[in-house]
Amino acid sequence: MLYFESLETFLNAGRDTLLKGPIGLIFVEDQIEVETTIRHHLDLGFRKLVVLAMPDVTISQGLGDRVVRVDYDVKADRAVCDAVNSVIRVSPGTWFYYCYNAEYLFYPFCEHRSVGEMTVFSTEERRESILTYVIDLYAGDLWEHPNAVSIDDAHLDKSGYYALARANPETNHPEERQLNFFGGLRWRFEEHVPQARRRIDRIGLFKAKPGLELRPDHTFNEPEYNTYSCPWHNNLTASICSFRTAKALKRNPGSTFDIETFRWHNSAPFDWHSQQLLDLGLMEPGQWF
Repeated sequence: MLYFESLETFLNAGRDTLLKGPIGLIFVEDQIEVETTIRHHLDLGFRKLVVLAMPDVTISQGLGDRVVRVDYDVKADRAVCDAVNSVIRVSPGTWFYYCYNAEYLFYPFCEHRSVGEMTVFSTEERRESILTYVIDLYAGDLWEHPNAVSIDDAHLDKSGYYALARANPETNHPEERQLNFFGGLRWRFEEHVPQARRRIDRIGLFKAKPGLELRPDHTFNEPEYNTYSCPWHNNLTASICSFRTAKALKRNPGSTFDIETFRWHNSAPFDWHSQQLLDLGLMEPGQWF
């Protein structure tokens, strides 16, 4: 595993790492499920994984030469946007993916097809971004798993997801082929979630190009990147299965005592397989057969 003491050092000395993708950027906020996150994405076939983590986070040295460790203050204001945009500027043409620790990418048939095959397919379809839905995961038993994280006891909501038109802030008219998606824990416990953070859509995979910038709301300054499909047919979408919201709700003193369980009548054990997400309508294969 390569190591760089800062993002600036990495972009100066290790930028050759970013010239051929797909590249995964993993932002590590705490020590929870760091290695399972890395190993999951290595198994998907990312050419390199750049792990940006607080200096005090411990990461195993035995993860292989496809992992690059960069010390970075992930909790700083605009930390993710600044890092992603810095990477975009030095590597136009490269496909990137970004997530946090305890988040796991799934796309249709990912058990048999690599992430590289998916980005090539998307490029052939003249798509430079892939919409992902952040699907909340949570431990079924919060007494046994007080931080709400359990790989073996993971659950998800099998219904309760919806979309609303995304209005242009200048004209107040709906944006073409753009929607705001909601559901999961951010919907069920919305009184504990700031309004600006209730959406579950994220442009999780994208192709870098000059002038492209990620914004704090997980959209880009290029409108076409924020669309769910092209004009002529449905496109592939993916899911990022995430313990992040559950962690935050149980860590926050303002919500933890109000939540004895995340389970409800529409909870289901998570199978850790793309077919379950397809069956629930939480991602779309498009023309990806």
